[in-house]
Amino acid sequence: MPIRWLDTAESWQAIARDWATVFRAAGVSACDRIYFAFSFGPFLGFWLAFDAAQQIGAMCIPGGGLSSAARLRAIADNEATVLCCTPTYCLRLAEVAAAERISLAAGKVRKLIVGGEAGGSVPATRRRLEQLWPGAKVFDHHGMTEVGPVTYECPRIPGTLHIMEEAFIAEIIDSQSGKKARPDETGELVLTTLHRTGSPLIRYRTGDMVKAGADGRCLCGRAEMRLEGGILGRTDDMLVVRGVNIFPSAVEEILRRFPEIGEFQARVSTGNSLSQLALTIECKLDSNQASALVDRLQGQLDAAFNLRIPVTVSPPGTLPRFDMKACRWVRA
Repeated sequence: MPIRWLDTAESWQAIARDWATVFRAAGVSACDRIYFAFSFGPFLGFWLAFDAAQQIGAMCIPGGGLSSAARLRAIADNEATVLCCTPTYCLRLAEVAAAERISLAAGKVRKLIVGGEAGGSVPATRRRLEQLWPGAKVFDHHGMTEVGPVTYECPRIPGTLHIMEEAFIAEIIDSQSGKKARPDETGELVLTTLHRTGSPLIRYRTGDMVKAGADGRCLCGRAEMRLEGGILGRTDDMLVVRGVNIFPSAVEEILRRFPEIGEFQARVSTGNSLSQLALTIECKLDSNQASALVDRLQGQLDAAFNLRIPVTVSPPGTLPRFDMKACRWVRA
């Protein structure tokens, strides 16, 4: 069921200021031209980001209702310096740019502000994005409809997220027992909102799995709680495959290490007493090279999970593409 959320004008301005904090932490200013590569539907985050960008004085370029190729031309024609979208769509735009012979290296984009998925804090995905968009740096953040923007990436430590503690009281708990997680333990993020007074939440269980960094000031000088590795997964995303706990972000980290792999799909079968996981990948290789790639990939998957995960190869362009959040994990 969709979540319907009502904000007062005061609450909206409070969370818009939080989004402006994300922009400022990313080094975005009134001198920038921000391209919003998504359709403006009812989802709160898109409108909020656009409003916050206007408030900091940046040039705001909406990309709603356009094809990927048209968006790429608009990014180039308007000399956009910042691109806002999901990590998946950032990859998709690079794929379309290659097909349309549009040079991303010749563009002005210097910052990729991503969210909506864990990919922005997955090291291999970050490296892939920065390779595909020469001269641009990935900047991650996260939030949700119920609480608004929550974190922004540490300017000094890529993949680490700082919680905006002026807006939240943050806790990390054991998702099973509800007790406070140990300092070195991965747990569920719990938030109490402080200034979204029109729709406050007290000790809201977000479902996000995180791990807190050590106490004390960060290398960037901030004292706010920091989350090592960003959002590690979701409590409802974790799979138990033949007794092994697997988060989708951990699988993505391995797949993105291979530049030969384009898109991928994971199929989870629960027909038997034990769940099974199988992967399908796209690559532009001949049969011998593809076979060698599968062997290398399976070796890394085996080493990471101590689990044999079947991998099949699909021709380029046959797996689904996504303009927003990806749905690569299919339950059969």
